[in-house]
Amino acid sequence: MRKLRTYLVDFIQADFKPGLYGCTALFLAICIAFNYAVDLEDTYIDAYRGSWIRFVLFLGLDAFVYYTVTLLWLFFHQRLALLRTPTFWLFSGFGMIILAWWQDFTGYQPLATLPAFESVYRFAFYCLSNLSSGLTIWVPLALFYRWTDAQPSYFYGFRPDQGSLRMYGTLLLLMVPLIGWASFQPSFLETYPIYKGWGAAAALGVSEWVTALGFEACYGFDFVSTELLLRGFLVIGMAQVLGRGAVLPMVAVYACIHFGKPLGETLGSVLGGYILGILAYESRTIWGGIAIHLGVAWLMELGAFLQTYSQQRQ
Repeated sequence: MRKLRTYLVDFIQADFKPGLYGCTALFLAICIAFNYAVDLEDTYIDAYRGSWIRFVLFLGLDAFVYYTVTLLWLFFHQRLALLRTPTFWLFSGFGMIILAWWQDFTGYQPLATLPAFESVYRFAFYCLSNLSSGLTIWVPLALFYRWTDAQPSYFYGFRPDQGSLRMYGTLLLLMVPLIGWASFQPSFLETYPIYKGWGAAAALGVSEWVTALGFEACYGFDFVSTELLLRGFLVIGMAQVLGRGAVLPMVAVYACIHFGKPLGETLGSVLGGYILGILAYESRTIWGGIAIHLGVAWLMELGAFLQTYSQQRQ
């Protein structure tokens, strides 16, 4: 915990400015309130699912939020000259495009309709959906890293660091009571568990735990991809250009990708994203973030499974 405190204190002391953090908090509050008031993503953006318009809408939303917070940080830290550097626009623009492509991508749908998946369509659909980040995030980032990155030592935070893993393990333990409390909330159980079975186990002639573990592995892969893009590229990669200024804009777009989820989860993503962003920036590794993100995701699934099982027995 000492290293955790050191990371957080050092970063906040160097980065915190009341005007900056106040304006950023107000801006995010307005964005979040607007989304849930009009159901922006689910009702309007997702209405264009399968159309190029949806990609443009995601790109517009992500870029608006990201560059607004970036501009606030540059203004309050008196570093607006960075806006004139091609590297800033190259890195940030590429990040926004990949983020929007990942959010919009539906190319896995035709695969799920193949005859081989006919009896397990919905199971295959959700598994392929989670695995698709290999194409939308890993491939473009690997190519970008190979061609442009100035520090070719570790691929956007994949630097081994056992100390960070222990630190994140402590954070995960602290979140267990909160996840336990959340699992009793009706809104939580409307969303979780993500794995619904979909009759896949019976169709494949295997035990339920086999398909459940297979799905959770695919589900977990998407969280690894999330860490690579958000904390790896948008923090560690962008730190080459923005320094500490890479963290707050990442937090803003991280909140955006939660707009289709329960409000509490979106609000929690702001604090969680900020802490994970600081730790990624200070440690230059995302392994700890991967561990806690997977831990939280799977604990939420487990909590929902236990609640559902308990309700079925009553």
